[in-house]
Order: sequence, then C-alpha cells, then structure tokens
Amino acid sequence: MLEGVFLIYVIVAVALIFDFINGFHDAANSIATVVSTRVLRPQWAVVWAAFFNFIAFLFFGLHVANTIGKGVIDPAIVGPFVILAALAGAIIWDIFTWYVGLPTSSSHALIGGLGGAAVAKAGFGALMAKGFIKIGIFIIVSPVIGFILAYILMTLMTLLFFKSTPTKVDRWGRKMQLVSAALYSLGHGGNDAQKTMGVITVLLFSTGMLGPKFYIPLWVVLACHAAMGLGTLFGGWRIVRTMGMRITKLKPIGGFCAETSGAISLFLATALGIPVSTTHTITGSIIGVGTVTKFSAVRWGVTRDILWAWVFTIPGSFLIAFGAYSILDLFFV
Repeated sequence: MLEGVFLIYVIVAVALIFDFINGFHDAANSIATVVSTRVLRPQWAVVWAAFFNFIAFLFFGLHVANTIGKGVIDPAIVGPFVILAALAGAIIWDIFTWYVGLPTSSSHALIGGLGGAAVAKAGFGALMAKGFIKIGIFIIVSPVIGFILAYILMTLMTLLFFKSTPTKVDRWGRKMQLVSAALYSLGHGGNDAQKTMGVITVLLFSTGMLGPKFYIPLWVVLACHAAMGLGTLFGGWRIVRTMGMRITKLKPIGGFCAETSGAISLFLATALGIPVSTTHTITGSIIGVGTVTKFSAVRWGVTRDILWAWVFTIPGSFLIAFGAYSILDLFFV
C-alpha cells in the first residue's frame, strides 16, 4: 500500500515537472510580444508574466480541468502508469520542440500523450470521441479567432491614431501593452495550468484518494499554478525569438492588439471549459496584426514551419506515450 501511495506522489511530482516545462516552453506566448517591442526587458517580462500566471486561479473556474479529467479518455481505464506514460509523451515532445525553437502546444502534447497511453492500455475504445472532436475543432478555431480579433483591433487602432505622430502612438502603445501582457498571462495561466490539474485529479480519483466524488483539491490548484509560474520565470528564449521576431516585426501598438486578442480568445475558451492552445491563439493574433500592415510583412515560410509542428504535435506525443506505456507494461504492469 505504501509503495502504491509513493508511486502516486512520484507521478504527481512528474506532472508538476510537466507543468513547469509547460510554463518554460510557453513563456514565449506570454512575453514574446512585450519583449520584441522592447516595452519590458526580458527579465522583467518573465516576472510580470509569471505573477499573472500564478494568480489566474483567482479569476477562473475549473471547467478546463474537469474537461481534461473526465472528457478526453475513459476515467475507468486510468491508472498510475497510464498517467506516467502520458506525461512522458508530453514532456519529451515539449523538450524536443523547445530545442529546435518551435512554438508547439504543450496542451495538445498532453492530450496526445493521454490518448496514446490510453490506447496502449485499452484500445481506441478508451478515447472519448466528443472530447477529441471538440479539441480538434478548436485547433482550427482558436488561431482563427485570434487572427480575426487582432485584424479588427489593429485596423481600429490604425484609424484611431491615423493623425498621431509615431512618437505618440509608440508612447500609448507601451502603456497599453503592459495591460494587455498581464491579461494574456492571466488567460495563459487560467487555461494551461488547469490541464495538469485535470491529469493529477483523475489520477487521484482513479486510485480512490479523492473518495467517490470527482473534485479538484485546492492544493492541486495552487501547486499547478506555482509550477507554471516558476516555469515561465525561467523562460524559453529560443521560442521567444521565433514568436516575437521571426513571424513579423511588431511595434508596441501591434503587440497590444495581438495580446488583447489572444487574451479575449483564452478567456472565452476557459469559460467554456475548452482546453485550447495558447501557442495557436497568440500565433494567429500575431499574424493578424502583421497582415494589417501588409500581407508580405508576415514571414510565411516561418509560419508554414510552425503549422507543420502543430499538425504533428498530437500524433507525435501520442506515439511517444504509446511506446512509453508499452515499455512500462512489459516490465511493471
């Protein structure tokens, strides 16, 4: 019994390590625009983002955590090694894409990992089609919403400041971007940290440690937000360069429009309980801003590479998790 409890808490620790890597890997989503426009120095930008990542639990319900915990794979087949294999798939994929500087989705890596581990244990019947369909739809919808909102907002800002001097526009953009960066970091923490909460909670529930009712313990909420905040504090600089400088050249007013549009998209998805990709959302928003300037302002070659990385994230983490569970099954299960 003690060995079983020890294993569960080891896996909880691994889940928090994933949450840390999620914050580290996705720090670019929160800070790339504010760093590339030079509104904040990198070291202050990560502190700013990490703070709002952590306090996000004060502003959002736990709908996304419940979706991950009960709506992606059948909770009846969940066990310690399923969760461990799922986390292995997500962590390995995140580290690989961080190393090559690609802004992929930690959220989709986790979902792919859950799917791969579940299929390795119980076949494709263990997947909950409704949850995967909803997530699949928002792989397309979330960047499109970000793009449309950013395009509209950037167009409005262009009209509003049409007769203003560049210095005045820059001054206002810098002030506004501090607020938009905070809002985006709130949305990032509110949506992304909940995915790990869902994984930890379904593990605790499946092993009988929560009793008969599925609920998210407060210590899980606080631990996940703290782990993500710490990860963001360390920052993933390779991806910051891709997001903030290689897709299109941003000025403060453009950074404000991209972050505000991304934040609105994340707030909406979190309220609906949909685990979306913060990476997809902010990328769509940045492209929307760049397109207003002129179509050629977007580096479409870089964008194409990012899109291919998105396509391969769920299958890639799925296969890694499938292999990880198969190895665990061979030696331990």
